[in-house]
Amino acid sequence: MPDNTTQGKRDDRPEESRRARLSRIFDEDAELYDRARPGYPPELYDDLAGLAGARTGSRVLEVGCGTGQATVPLAGRGCRITAVEAGRRMAAVARRNLAGAAAVEVVTADFESWPLPAEPFDAVVSATAFHWIDPAVRMARAADALRPGGALAVVRSQHVRGGTEEFFVEVQRCYERFDPDTPPGLRPPAAADVDGSDHAEEVARSGRFGPTVFRRYEQDLTYTTSDYLALLRTYSGHRALPEAARNGLLGCIAGLIDGEYGGRVTKRCLIELGVSYRR
Repeated sequence: MPDNTTQGKRDDRPEESRRARLSRIFDEDAELYDRARPGYPPELYDDLAGLAGARTGSRVLEVGCGTGQATVPLAGRGCRITAVEAGRRMAAVARRNLAGAAAVEVVTADFESWPLPAEPFDAVVSATAFHWIDPAVRMARAADALRPGGALAVVRSQHVRGGTEEFFVEVQRCYERFDPDTPPGLRPPAAADVDGSDHAEEVARSGRFGPTVFRRYEQDLTYTTSDYLALLRTYSGHRALPEAARNGLLGCIAGLIDGEYGGRVTKRCLIELGVSYRR
């Protein structure tokens, strides 16, 4: 098979025609999402504090908090957080996870239509969620929520080359068999080849922010077969497959991990933080 890394889209760039529908699909099983989705490296929170001002006492608006993967650590660092989450079930789990955090409010609402408070925020943070917000309004809404000089901090993630590399070559046979939208011979890109300029360009086009500062972190996560299948069940593209195709895909992947990799694989993720300051 060809080594096709150039045709594959970023993990976090949904087709606009499917964005709204796929953005809601996570809410189907919020408990699974909470159990299976990993957190972020500690260095990310250090940079959110140093670059974006997300530190003790700062007012933070989190867009798309999910079940609180980033909210809980930010609350632990003393931020005063308003977290907006469109999914009713996701928001309920987030409230449970943040039950002891008095300075956090979880709001169930679409960020696009949620009435912004009169008092502006010091930082708007969105961790692996900003791409689900309507691109026609997300930059303007983020800027309107911020004080002058406040920071928009967008966290994105991308599966990159590394970890159990041969597994991610072989597993494409499963995807090509059960998911017709899979490009033939697709491979994870090298971290150095992942282009984040699309976000910087979107920020610049808005005219509301200065240049974007980037930080990157690589993270290796090892999964048992059952844990890896649980993770896949939280991905919008997998959940959107017809049931027979999804079950066939997951069965094929499980057979490969158990049969060839001793029931355990390691996935490497690139986490990218982009920080832009409101003019």
